[in-house]
Amino acid sequence: MRLIFLGPPGVGKGTQAKRICEHYNIIHLSTGDILRGEMAAKTEIGEKAKSFMDKGALVPDDVLLGMMNNRLKKDDAQNGYLLDGFPRTIPQAGGLINIMDDLSHSLNCALSLTADEDGLVQRLIKRGKASGRSDDTPDIIRQRQNVYWKQTAPLLDFYRKKNLLKEVDGIGEIPEITDRILEVLK
Repeated sequence: MRLIFLGPPGVGKGTQAKRICEHYNIIHLSTGDILRGEMAAKTEIGEKAKSFMDKGALVPDDVLLGMMNNRLKKDDAQNGYLLDGFPRTIPQAGGLINIMDDLSHSLNCALSLTADEDGLVQRLIKRGKASGRSDDTPDIIRQRQNVYWKQTAPLLDFYRKKNLLKEVDGIGEIPEITDRILEVLK
């Protein structure tokens, strides 16, 4: 099983990714975790990424695609994976297709967790109070949502046109949402 998880900040992608990966015995590949690992290992890609991040700039697509290409070649990725946080843009999605083609991998599904925007803001504010996360304030949450809708939401149409998009309601109890996801992946 090879999956991409999409959805606005706070919809529960990380929580559900863990549960789905356990169910299918596949690995969870978070772009942020991979980037931090590359930087910690001081790889060439990690050093390039760090040079952009240190300036507050986004890591360019070619660097991210190189990183993902390296990661998807590893043995533990051959039985399947769930991509979380990648791709974020149409050019990244196109690059991912090329990488997967080169590896003879095919995408089973791009799964989008959906939710009402105001409901998500309230959920994230509660999370911020409970966890002490400094980025879970109403202004920052709305900014992150705006970035998602401008940059990442076009992927919904991209994958819909390829008949790979499945949308699942991300509001409810965690096990209930997991059941919905597993049902659409059958």
